[in-house]
Amino acid sequence: MPTADTTLQVTEQEIVERWRAQELERAGFPEDMANELAMRADVDLHAAIDLIRRGCAPELAAQILL
Repeated sequence: MPTADTTLQVTEQEIVERWRAQELERAGFPEDMANELAMRADVDLHAAIDLIRRGCAPELAAQILL
């Protein structure tokens, strides 16, 4: 009897999004905001981190980026 393959395969996009979210959290974004920004290909990761490093609040940075 054949069995279903239940192994989850992580896509390259998911790996990149996880890494981006980790970097955004490390910069100071709250987890939920970091996850939302990480999934957006139109959000420049370096610009997001730079805004935080220059003293921008995460909420304002997210508004600017989105």
